[in-house]
This record gives sequence, C-alpha cells and structure tokens, in this order.
Amino acid sequence: MSVLYDIAGPRARRRHAIAGVVTIIGLVLLAAAVVWKLAVEDQFTSDKWEVFITPDYMKIIGRAVLDTLRVAVISIVLSVFFGVFFGVAKLSDHAPVRAVAWTVVEFFRAVPLLLLIIFIWFWGFDTRVGIIAPLVIGLTLYNGSVLAEVFRAGINAVPRGQVEAAYALGLRKSAVMRIVQLPQAIKIMTPSIISQCVVVLKDTSLGYYILAPGLTTVGREIWREFDNRLATAIVLAAIYIVLNVILSRIGVYVQKRLTESKTVQAVDLEPARTGADHGGTTSL
Repeated sequence: MSVLYDIAGPRARRRHAIAGVVTIIGLVLLAAAVVWKLAVEDQFTSDKWEVFITPDYMKIIGRAVLDTLRVAVISIVLSVFFGVFFGVAKLSDHAPVRAVAWTVVEFFRAVPLLLLIIFIWFWGFDTRVGIIAPLVIGLTLYNGSVLAEVFRAGINAVPRGQVEAAYALGLRKSAVMRIVQLPQAIKIMTPSIISQCVVVLKDTSLGYYILAPGLTTVGREIWREFDNRLATAIVLAAIYIVLNVILSRIGVYVQKRLTESKTVQAVDLEPARTGADHGGTTSL
C-alpha cells in the first residue's frame, strides 16, 4: 500500500487498460478523420507543397529566416539590458526610483504585446527608424519587463550571508550588486532567461500584423498566391520549432558552462585550503 493511495487491484488495472486502449483508438480515429478531410479538400496535392522546394522561394524563405533571427537577436539583447536595468532599479534604496521602475515594469507587462506593437506602429516609428522598429521596441518593452522581474527574483535569491560579507569587506552597494549579486542572479535564473528568449523568438511572428519582414509575412504572401494555408502553416511551424530547439540547446550549453566554471573554481581552491589546514606557510 502506498502512503498516498492504494495500489490498484486486478479490476482497477483492467479498467485502466481498457480506458487507455479506448483513448488511443479514439485519437487514431480522430487523426484519420482529420487526414481524410484534408485529403478530400486537396490539401496534400503537390501543387500546394512544391513551392517550398522551388529554389526562388527557398531563397525568399531563407531571407525571411534571417530577418526573423535579426529581429529576435536585437530584441533579446535589448530586453536583457532593459530587464537588468529595471530589475536593479526596483531594488533601489530610493523610493522614487523604485516607484518609477515598478510603474514602467507593471505597465508594459500588463499591456498585450500585439496592442503595444500596433500602438508603436501608429506612432510612425516604422517610417522614422525602420520597418522593424515597432516590432523590436514592442518586444523589448514587454519581454524586458518580464525579465526585470526575473532578475529581481534572482538577485533576491542570492544568500544574504554573501551580501553581508561583501559589505563587511567595505564594498559599496553598487559594487556588491555588480560583483556579488548580479552574476549569481544570472546563473540562478539562466533557465528562466532562456525560456523568455524563446518567447521573444516566437513573438517575432506578430510582425505579420504590421508587415514587418519575417517568416509570417512571407508566409502570408505564399498562401495568398498558392492558396495553401495549411502547408504554409506546417512549414513555418516546423521552422520555428527548429529555431526554438536550437536556442534552447544553446541555453542548456550556456547553463552547463556556467555550472562547470563554478565547480572548477571550487576544486582549484581546495589545495590551498588543505595546505592551510596542515600549517603550511606562504611567502609574501
């Protein structure tokens, strides 16, 4: 008998097995019905898919991928700087600074991203700065506000004893933040930071609504010309999945490197501690 629940008996296991089989059969039938419906509507004919292996359109899609990555990289970098700045500002000793930082962060977190992008677009940033400016600014303000909370939580997660030890050494608050708290906060919150970077990459698809260059904008032109919405959606989704998986793998690699660097530093200090324990002396 388990602490939380009783172990299922023969009848219960049989009911669970039957329910599992029925569920699988139902899902298979549903998938078959969807495929049949799409086949009846000629969604699997070659003329709806061959555009994606046509050299000219492959070049267009390739340029769209580069445009999407350009917007994503710029937005991620700006979002990180925005998040660090306002995350630290929310922990300021000065009440007016905290109030301004809190207002900015909460406002841009509350406004739906699409409305924010369209609002910036109506201001005319696309004509004065560039067509991708409203998208980049909107992504930066929204995701930067989310990252501000991530960095604030990471800074607060640093053990209080380390902060007090840094103050005991005579460091000012700015130095403690720069040398002790912020680096450790980045290590602690790396998974959340990478997760938000993936969100930024996916949200670049909203450029579709302001005709910003990117995958979704090119996709709209393709399905309008070839009347292949389903095929276009599947191909674009596959590209986004590949890009997000690559970004996630990069995040895992960065986190692993940060963890390994911390481990190596601890190992390197061990001989010095051992020598001190045995009464070793050092010459100045």
